[in-house]
Amino acid sequence: MSVNSPTSSSPAPPPSSIQSPPSAGVADPPIGARARTIALICLLAASFMELMDATVVNVALRTMSDDLGASATAMSWVVAGYPLAYAIGLILGARLGDRYGRRRLFLIGLVAFGASSLLCGLALSPSSLVVFRILQGAAAALMIPQVLTNIQVLYPPAERGRAMGLFTSIIGIAAVAGPVLGAFITDGDWFGLSWRPVFLINVPVAVIALIAARIFIPETFAERPAPITPGSVALLGGSLAAIMAPITLGPENDWPAWGFAVMAAGAAGLVLFARRQLTSARNGVEPLVPPAVFATRSFRTGLAAFTALSIPTGGFFLIQSLHVQASHGWSVLHTGLMWIPFSLAVPVFAGLSATILAARFGKRVLQVGAWVFVVGLTTLITADTSTHPALWFTVALVIAGAGFGLIVGAAGLLVLNDVPVTLAGAASGVFNTMQALSVALGAAALGTVYASVTESSGLADGYRVAMLAMIGLVVVGGVIAQAMPKQIVVSPE
Repeated sequence: MSVNSPTSSSPAPPPSSIQSPPSAGVADPPIGARARTIALICLLAASFMELMDATVVNVALRTMSDDLGASATAMSWVVAGYPLAYAIGLILGARLGDRYGRRRLFLIGLVAFGASSLLCGLALSPSSLVVFRILQGAAAALMIPQVLTNIQVLYPPAERGRAMGLFTSIIGIAAVAGPVLGAFITDGDWFGLSWRPVFLINVPVAVIALIAARIFIPETFAERPAPITPGSVALLGGSLAAIMAPITLGPENDWPAWGFAVMAAGAAGLVLFARRQLTSARNGVEPLVPPAVFATRSFRTGLAAFTALSIPTGGFFLIQSLHVQASHGWSVLHTGLMWIPFSLAVPVFAGLSATILAARFGKRVLQVGAWVFVVGLTTLITADTSTHPALWFTVALVIAGAGFGLIVGAAGLLVLNDVPVTLAGAASGVFNTMQALSVALGAAALGTVYASVTESSGLADGYRVAMLAMIGLVVVGGVIAQAMPKQIVVSPE
């Protein structure tokens, strides 16, 4: 199939149709408002599936292990394989969308995600489930970068807040929908299929989204797509894999020394990759990750702040779910239901943050969200030792959900808003990759803190120390946000 996108050596043509690359300033969307809304729903459905699948297996692990006769090592790969493949492929997926068409790559990723979900649901052995989970993560890496890029392309700055509000609300809902839905499915044994509907439920959603996306999402390309060179792709992918693999597998293997050596090698690889990108840019060749992306102050400082704020969330969902079961004897279903107040608070405050507050108050929304999240975490520590923990956990999770919603609602808009549309694909890939790395790091490091302190001092101390570590990281993120521009500058594109 031929690709109607310009090469990096040819002059960028003016945007004359939907099939042409969007300019840095599209005042009017290339499709009608109704079609654009349906396109957004398709993009959000894909995001929901991906985010939910990152956590949905956690509550079903024991059932999967018993049914398949899987070892602890195999089950750790079932959990780790997905985020590993996802994080490694995000930047490549974004740049492939720039070059070969964002709609095309979204559809390919959507088909692959639905197919791999079906295969996961039909898996008959631990090894096949691991392989299919890795394929599922790779498919998500093709699909998800196109979501943020399409939002930036389809919506001019003045209207982008509402779309980003919906996107970030989906992030919050999906973050807790995974454990809740996983608990309902596993406990309810739907259709006598045990854990398998955890994956099979994605198939009809993918089919519906695919049909609608083919009709309503327009095709767009980058004006100057980066050449996809095997050397750069291998260096970036290998470096990210060297960092991600020890992070995701370290807690299950007592953090062996070789893991830290591999991570150091991965960090060195990223430094080498960055130098190659700078050299390419100086030579007039579009790099895989353009240094120009980081020239935008709001992107550079906002990404640093959001990374610091994302690390504690990776540990938050894991530790809270583990602790109430271990310390308070809650069932899997009770644990899933615990997250409902959080999941109700997040979309409300995320929508408010993205549509109204971020444009008016800029970085202050991130900072206020951080302090509210800190109050929620502090209340959780108090609730754990109260005489009515279930009641106070509910109050604390509403507060934490409000803070989390303010953060995720503002983050995408504040970090990406000033990035030129010509760099939207690269910025989306970097943003998603840093988020995935941060969440994985938070789950691994904070989970290790919780387990280590619990082993030496008991569950209550393990929970308190882990929560205090999260509070410290959130405060760091709030402080870093001070370096961001005060407010969004909405300029015509």
